[in-house]
Amino acid sequence: MDFIKDLFKFMGERKKFWLAPVIILLLLLGVLIVIGGGSAIAPFIYTLF
Repeated sequence: MDFIKDLFKFMGERKKFWLAPVIILLLLLGVLIVIGGGSAIAPFIYTLF
């Protein structure tokens, strides 16, 4: 969790707010892959890609 806190602190100090959507999108894709990997929803998620 320290890494995430440091990352947001970096974005605030350096005014790199364009990184926020990129990070959020990567986190959402990661969660989708983890959830869809071992569940009954997997065939439906794989059709999205």
